[in-house]
Amino acid sequence: MAPLKDRDLLDRLLEALKEWNCDGFIQWRPRPAGWLRKSLQRCGQKAIGQAMYEHVVNGGEIDQVKENYEGYRDTHPYHYDFRIRIDARPIYVETVFDETKMGPTITIVNIKDA
Repeated sequence: MAPLKDRDLLDRLLEALKEWNCDGFIQWRPRPAGWLRKSLQRCGQKAIGQAMYEHVVNGGEIDQVKENYEGYRDTHPYHYDFRIRIDARPIYVETVFDETKMGPTITIVNIKDA
């Protein structure tokens, strides 16, 4: 794992994250959405988006990880890991980044206790 150093990419990720309260900028795959409902019942998807945004603006790092899964590496050569805290509980969030016609989007592909 290496911290994301590409300032342009970091700015584009932040562009999506700053819209944490709007639908469509941070998207959820079904499996991590289910984990959130079961494991952090008092915490919704937007709260995770807000925590990710605050993590970055407060100087927290995002790890840029070369994608190894064959089904993903053709479309997403990297995934981006956040290590955030929810009520002092360490949480790992794995994401992929896309540029769309509407702007940058982040998709949460995995979430679990860190």
